[in-house]
Amino acid sequence: MPAELTIRAGHPDFLDLPWDMSLQEWDLDHRVQLPKGISRHEVRFFQYPQGLYAIKELPTRPAHQDYSVLRQLESFGAPAVRPVGLVDRRSSDPHEERSAALITAYEPFSFSYRELIAGAGFGGRRNQLLDAFAMLLVELHVAGVFWGDCSLSNVLYRFDAEAIETIMVDGETATVYDELTDGRRAEDIEIMIMNVAGGMADIASSTGADLDEADLDLGEDIAERYRGLWHEVNRDDMIGPEERYRIQERVEALNGLGFDVEEVDLIPVDESDSRLRVKVKVGGRTFHQRRLKELTGVDALEQQARQILSDLQYFQTKTGNTTPSGKNVAAIQWRVQEFEPMLARLRNLDHVRDPIQTYCDLLYHRYTMSQGSGFDVGTDAAYDDWLDRGRPGYKITEDPHVEIARPFANKDPDDGVILDAE
Repeated sequence: MPAELTIRAGHPDFLDLPWDMSLQEWDLDHRVQLPKGISRHEVRFFQYPQGLYAIKELPTRPAHQDYSVLRQLESFGAPAVRPVGLVDRRSSDPHEERSAALITAYEPFSFSYRELIAGAGFGGRRNQLLDAFAMLLVELHVAGVFWGDCSLSNVLYRFDAEAIETIMVDGETATVYDELTDGRRAEDIEIMIMNVAGGMADIASSTGADLDEADLDLGEDIAERYRGLWHEVNRDDMIGPEERYRIQERVEALNGLGFDVEEVDLIPVDESDSRLRVKVKVGGRTFHQRRLKELTGVDALEQQARQILSDLQYFQTKTGNTTPSGKNVAAIQWRVQEFEPMLARLRNLDHVRDPIQTYCDLLYHRYTMSQGSGFDVGTDAAYDDWLDRGRPGYKITEDPHVEIARPFANKDPDDGVILDAE
């Protein structure tokens, strides 16, 4: 029985693949060896002219659920891998492990948690990872997603300026609701805590470390940060008649976290009280991405966009174009005179495979160099100094498809950060 393929437009048809065989039996020239996290299902990567793709083999029902959830998350703009295709009827038994397959687009410059974590701690990156993981759960819960199997292995990681971006990978246990109840959120958090502790115990075991040395409280730490973020995103404020300015403060605070604000409801407390309850509905966490795209046409991750917008403001101040019309002109000038020429220089350097992230690291080097000098050194001087120092902060894996870059914010050689791919 021939397999049935559902493939989205703009991608290969994947008809060259032997779908009647298990992935483990495939011996194909365009297979690519890439680091990956632990998975209960077989996963392989394949290179096509249109890009890199991950293929995961699994039974029919969870494959359909995974594809459906990822499609919904894509429509929300939620941080998840992009579904490309679904393959059915690979065998006559829909419960068989290889009866279906999910095809997703490979996330460039991403890596698994095992490439970031080693032993009982991982230095300055620990807080970044915990914040990113907590933010991912908040974003998914805001979108109404009950994950059901949140773990370190079911997430991809990617450097995003001085932060880490987290991307949901596995949606086969997830369900999307119009709104998530507090009970379902609490259940998701409890599952996450147990799964994360298990993941840390596995790392300890694989490295020969004693279980007492494992960071078993990592999930509890994530949960604590999650609760703080969830409260910040969902709290209601009470404002008096002379405190209307606090509405804008609330919106700007959420924008600072990266969230778009879709609605602001002003609800009278009661007839005898002149105060209003301010209830805010947040959307996706793409505020700075969207703003940078609108101003300059540049695509970047959320924290990268925030840092690049600061560079644009730096340029505007330096050129004196601070009026509304002047800012629009400055955005064009910045891209033509500053951003694109520097990006071209970075692309020509050996081992730079993520020029946007490298540009952000250069901006941070300019900041620290200026701070140490007591004056603004400028981008060109920072670039020359960066090269003279051998581009400090970078450690490139031998795999040509994977770059794991260590930002300048964590340049202490004793901070325990492990960055080589396994």
